[in-house]
Amino acid sequence: MNRANVESAVKVQGYKRPKWTNTWREYKKNKYLFFMLFPILMWYGIFHYGPMYGILIAFKDFSPIRGIWGSEWVGFEYFEFLFFQSPDFLRILKNTVIISCYNIIFGFPAPIILALLLNEVRHGLFKRVAQSITYIPHFFSWVILTGLIMMMLSPSEGPINYLLSLVNIEPIYFLADSNYFRPTLVITNIWKEVGWGTIIYLAALTGIDPTLFEAAKIDGASRLKQVWHITIPSILPVITILFILQLGNILNAGFDQIFNLYSPTVYNVSDIIDTYVYRAGVLNGQFGLTTAVGLFKNIIGIALVLGTNYIVKKMGQEGVL
Repeated sequence: MNRANVESAVKVQGYKRPKWTNTWREYKKNKYLFFMLFPILMWYGIFHYGPMYGILIAFKDFSPIRGIWGSEWVGFEYFEFLFFQSPDFLRILKNTVIISCYNIIFGFPAPIILALLLNEVRHGLFKRVAQSITYIPHFFSWVILTGLIMMMLSPSEGPINYLLSLVNIEPIYFLADSNYFRPTLVITNIWKEVGWGTIIYLAALTGIDPTLFEAAKIDGASRLKQVWHITIPSILPVITILFILQLGNILNAGFDQIFNLYSPTVYNVSDIIDTYVYRAGVLNGQFGLTTAVGLFKNIIGIALVLGTNYIVKKMGQEGVL
């Protein structure tokens, strides 16, 4: 019996080829692509997954001399200290969540709004210049931007307080006043990242079918209605995915920015998990405690991503998984 007869007999009998055989055939067919992927997998394995054994430090009284395996096992001692004994952890956790929520509420919609506005601009040169100006701050480090922000917000020589003095308002110490520090963080973060985030949404906007707008014009839809009923729904999958990823980073409130801008006078509203880890781990050498904090952050982040992804899929949108 030749191969054709065998295959026809198999089909008649209702036999289904195992999925793993089809998958293996695809691997063999695209083997050179997997060879190209191999260095990337090696890089992730060595530098991302390999060091994960370091989470054992969260459960040990780590000593650099004895190493990870030689250090004494202490179990959940550090977690018990954080949640039940530490006088600072609940405060820094609260500060982290509040600052991150502010960034999500005010910072997440900012690049979407800017992208929609730039998409409506018909003058090509103005559009390119405006986009370049808005995303230039992204390429500067917070060390450089902190110097600019301090000059702008200086109570004695800053232009912001100078304008306030013109309307008889007393100088405001934006970076030293607990009432103004968090809004300053949010505004400066938007200023730095809004242009860079806009690039993703502008790329998504270019994929919208132009005939949808032409049909809407024929039906008499205004520009605002076109944006609301065509543009926004078309980029909603991109917005959803980025929102899920943003929510997963809710315990990352921005170490670089806060570390360069805060001072002891505003610790009560600005001290976050990352700055606490820096002081306890790098300065005081409490490696086990800070590893426990990092593990806690990662678990919460994964739970938020999976939970949000599940809810989004139930609502009929595309998720990240």
